[in-house]
Amino acid sequence: MSTQTSELLAAAAPRTVDVVRGISDDQLDLPTPCSDYLVRDLLNHLFQVVVNFQDLADKRQVEWIEKPDHLGDGWRDRFEGETGRLIAAWSDPSTLEGVSPGMGMPQTVIGGMALLDLTVHGWDLAVATGQPYHPAPEAVAELHALVEQLGPTARKMGVFADPPPTPTSTSTPDQTRNLTHLLTQTGRTPTWPQTP
Repeated sequence: MSTQTSELLAAAAPRTVDVVRGISDDQLDLPTPCSDYLVRDLLNHLFQVVVNFQDLADKRQVEWIEKPDHLGDGWRDRFEGETGRLIAAWSDPSTLEGVSPGMGMPQTVIGGMALLDLTVHGWDLAVATGQPYHPAPEAVAELHALVEQLGPTARKMGVFADPPPTPTSTSTPDQTRNLTHLLTQTGRTPTWPQTP
């Protein structure tokens, strides 16, 4: 990534934090663009990402729990706190050196994966709960190369679905086109939910 990972995380995080804060308790069982996840499941997944990628910044092993439960008292405040710790964890340039012992990929890719989850799942949660979402343009721009790199393997593993066909228009603002491209490359339909 041409921009320091922590700077990109710092740009992306507040936008996702705002979405998380805007989720009401009665929305936790709504569906999301991630077909296997309801809102509560996706929140728990994103919580786990934000916490585990702090340890991955320090090249420590992490444990991925199949059904984490982070939605106890004060979970919205805790999510904001953990995203702050995530940004701080990646602020040392040495975190980007070498290969992750637990993930077997370059640390630069690991940092990018944290940014990808924070950005794309921010969109997932926003559209699932009827909130506006404007991702950090600099984060979206940086993520295109990462998604292109990870795409083939991620699709084989079922992490990304195949990109849906998406009409493009030259009259669409660049920022919207960039986000649409990022979403489709991760297998999402930018117009979710589809109306029958």
